Formats: sequence, structure tokens, C-alpha cells
Amino acid sequence: MLTLFLISFVVMLFIGFPIYLSLLGASLFYIICNPNLSMLVAMEKMLNAANSFPLLAVPFFIFAGQIMNNGGVTTRIFNFAQSMVGQFRGGLGYVNVISSIIFSGMSGSALADIGGAGQIEMKAMKDQGYDDDFSIGLTAASAIIGPIIPPSLPMVIYGVMANTSVGKLFAAGFIPGLVMAGTMMIMVSWYAHVRGFHRDARFSLQVLWSTLKRAFLPLMTPVLLIGGMTTGIFTPTEAAIAATVYAMILGMFVYRTLSLRSFIRVSMETAETTAIILLIVAGASIFGYLITTTKITDNVADVVLAITDKPWIILLLVNIFLLIVGCFMETIASITILVPVLLPLMDRIGVDPVHFGLVMVLNLMIGLLTPPVGMVLYILARVANISFERTTRACAPFLIPLIATLVICTYWPQMVLFLPNLFYK
Repeated sequence: MLTLFLISFVVMLFIGFPIYLSLLGASLFYIICNPNLSMLVAMEKMLNAANSFPLLAVPFFIFAGQIMNNGGVTTRIFNFAQSMVGQFRGGLGYVNVISSIIFSGMSGSALADIGGAGQIEMKAMKDQGYDDDFSIGLTAASAIIGPIIPPSLPMVIYGVMANTSVGKLFAAGFIPGLVMAGTMMIMVSWYAHVRGFHRDARFSLQVLWSTLKRAFLPLMTPVLLIGGMTTGIFTPTEAAIAATVYAMILGMFVYRTLSLRSFIRVSMETAETTAIILLIVAGASIFGYLITTTKITDNVADVVLAITDKPWIILLLVNIFLLIVGCFMETIASITILVPVLLPLMDRIGVDPVHFGLVMVLNLMIGLLTPPVGMVLYILARVANISFERTTRACAPFLIPLIATLVICTYWPQMVLFLPNLFYK
């Protein structure tokens, strides 16, 4: 029955069923065929998973990011970043990375970064004569910073599934996000030297001051969120609500760029995205419950530990496995399915759940840049009006700084856990 349970799940996925229906279908099939399991207990697990206070952060962070994108905020951020580093060779490459760092403190989503700042960045780089491969690859890679630096939607989902503090997970992502940005800037510097990129703008204190004034209020969004959470003024969920209110005030009353029609459209898009996420979480809760009660997780841990008991090798194997999974499965679905399987193994080898959460999310974010299911690749191919295959080739070199960051985060847990241990003693 266990074999049929897992096979039915895989078959439904390959046939083309949505991930939440595959999870629910396989789980219900196993429950119906097993008289020792109660359908009422399964339904209770499903309802309790969706009825979660930390999950309230998901729609509000999505909503805040959508409002920022539609309210003209991304243009102000881009202009400010350009006034800071546009004078360097390959300056728009650095602007691309810095814009993503700033925008990541608002949206928590790689796709939101691509849909907002990404389009502006690529257009500006094309106008300045940068080749498409460089601009597309860098834009895709820098967007991965979004779900690492807080706030982060995948971190919220992981925190719910792993019963781990979302605040600690947010704090854990800050330094790795900056490390990732640093490795990308090294890559930009190398490209600028090899290809002889020009300087895109002269440095001017007057322009810097002017763009800073225009971007000051949006720049305060990360300060509001991160400062509020670290000082204990509000929880991550309350921070999401604060971000939404702040974004609405900027879009509707300060800049007056968000019309009623845009607001309704953004609201409907947020509701649709949230419904999909909650369906996946609800379906995964039953799936994870069955995996745990049938001791599949214990068996997985025993098999891996029978191969090796060295933590560094196990982490290497888990990283390879997650990178492969990221090539074929959507991020939130991967987290909801794999956390119940892999977390007991991490506990057995003494890996902190916050550290593993960062490593897992980073692995799956890299999967957004790999075929055949890399969502960032599909979006960029459409935005840039080039083939999927060319987009994939353009992004391939920029996997180097991402993999380097992953290795650093995996084998230097003290760096990942420094801020969580500092703010959450």
C-alpha cells in the first residue's frame, strides 16, 4: 500500500494534475484503502494547516509586493541605485544587484522582482548597449536574492511546515543574501574587465541627493519591516500587514500612482495566488501526516545513515537532491512535501532547523533558474522576447556565484545563525 501511495502521487504529477490535487488524491487513496486511518483526522490536519497565524503573512507580503510594482516604486529604487554605482565600469550590472537587494526587503519573491524591477533593469541595460545574455543572466540571478533577504515567502512556508520561528528564519537570510550579492558583484566586475564595459553615468552628489529624496519613503520599507521584527514591535505576520498598509499609503495617497482599478486587479491576483498556496499547504499537510505515521521519514534517515554518518557528506547529498528537485518541482510544493521527510534526518545529524531552512530555500531558489520547470526562465524569455533555450544558456554562467553562496551557507552555519542567535536569545 505504501508503494501504491507513492506511485499514485508520482503518476498524478506526470499526468499533469495540479500539485495540490496530486497530494490530496494520493493521500485520500491511501486513507480509503487503510481501515486503520480516519478520514476525519485527515480533514482536521488539512484544516489546521490552512488555519495558521504565520500563514497570514503570505497574502499580505504578496499584496505589498504587487502594490509596490504597480505604484511606480521600482523606478525610484532603480534610479537611486544607478546614482550610487552607475559610475563604475559595468555600472548597470551593479545597479541590477543593488536594486534587487532593496526590492527584496519589500516583496520576498523572486518572481515579483522579475516582474517589477527586472523589466526596468533589462530595458536600461539594453538601451546602454549591454548584450542580452549578460543582462538576462544577471537579472535572473539577482532576483534570487528576493526570497533570501527578509521578508521571504518560502521562509514563511518552511517555518509553518517545520514548526520553526519565522522570525529566526528571516534573520538567518540577511547575511547570506548580502554574501550572494557580493559574489554576483564579483561576477559583474569580471565581466566588466573581460568585455571592457563602459561607465554608464558620472557620479554626482546632486543627482544622488535628488534620487535619494524620491526613493526615501520606499527605502524605509525594509527598515520598517526588519527594524520592527528585530525590536519585537511586531511579529513577521504583523510586519506583513504593516508592509501592506505602508505600500497602500505610498501608492494611493503619497505618489497617487495606484488607481482604484489597479487596486482591484492587484487584490484579485493576490487572492488567486494565495488560494493556490493554501491548497498546496493543506494537501501537503495530509501527505506529510501519512509519511510520518507510516515511518517513511525514519526509513529515509536510516538508509542515508547506513551509507554514511558524516554530516558534511549527508549535507552534500541533500544539496544535490534538492537541486535536482528544484529542476522539476515548484518551490512551495517542494518545501511542503520534503520538509517532513528531510527534517528528521537533519535532526539526527545535529543540523539546526533554521540553518537547514536557509539551505533548503536557497537550493530551491536556484531551481528557478534551471530547466525544465524554472519559472524565472519562462518569465524572462517572455519579457525579453527570446527563446527559452537562449534564456537558459544566458543564465548558466550566473549559477556559479549562486552555487558558491550555497556552499558557504551549507558549511558555515555560524554565519547563517549569527543574527538569529543575536536577536532571538
